[in-house]
Amino acid sequence: MCVCDVIEGVTTCFRFPGQLNSDLRKLAVNMVPFPRLHFFVPGFAPLTAMSTRPYRTVNVPSLVQQMFDAKNLMAALDPRHGRYLAAAAIFRGRVSTKEVEEQMANVQQRNSTYFVPWIPNNLQTAMCDIPPRGMRMCATFIGNNTAIAAGPLQRVRTQFIDMFRRRAFVHWYTGEGMDEEEFGQAESTLNDLHDEYQQYQEAPSSMENIPPSQNRRSSNSSATQMIPSARPRPQTDVTVQGRKIH
Repeated sequence: MCVCDVIEGVTTCFRFPGQLNSDLRKLAVNMVPFPRLHFFVPGFAPLTAMSTRPYRTVNVPSLVQQMFDAKNLMAALDPRHGRYLAAAAIFRGRVSTKEVEEQMANVQQRNSTYFVPWIPNNLQTAMCDIPPRGMRMCATFIGNNTAIAAGPLQRVRTQFIDMFRRRAFVHWYTGEGMDEEEFGQAESTLNDLHDEYQQYQEAPSSMENIPPSQNRRSSNSSATQMIPSARPRPQTDVTVQGRKIH
């Protein structure tokens, strides 16, 4: 059910009227600073059982706090172990634009270490007036966090290395015409992606002295309070490398 809620939240702005609408194109442009770094971490708030929803108080501060909580993210990672390249929040229901902007600004100001310094105003906000059925208000969260490299990508890489070392299930692929060298290329691509996330996570506020990531073949060795309230200014423009993207 939560996956359906996230999908509905992402597409709600062009299905219903709202105070500050967005669309999938604007979302994709603002969320992907570099083409390879396009793996998103979705979330939804409030995550409560249907039977308890009438007894829970839902307001903008509580929604913002839950959105950035690792327990509300639909990926097995801890955002405190990485940094947000960009994030988007879509609020549904009768919410105050001023309150949303204030809460989102507080999140980014109080937790600035969890956001990369070289992308200012990297939080996008959208608001739709129509809430889901049975709810007064809710929020859908989408984050582009570098912690995905140490989380899902690292687990996939470790499991792949362990299985490929034993040639487990390889015969099913080679029997269909696949070359074993392609497995090595896939591992190298995954290693490069992992390194690229780490590179931009530790990048300083000025990106001028950072060379573009190069495809390099890595070895087969395995690599090894969130944000209770936070906010960047809910702007739909994101500045990347000195250029403003609309």
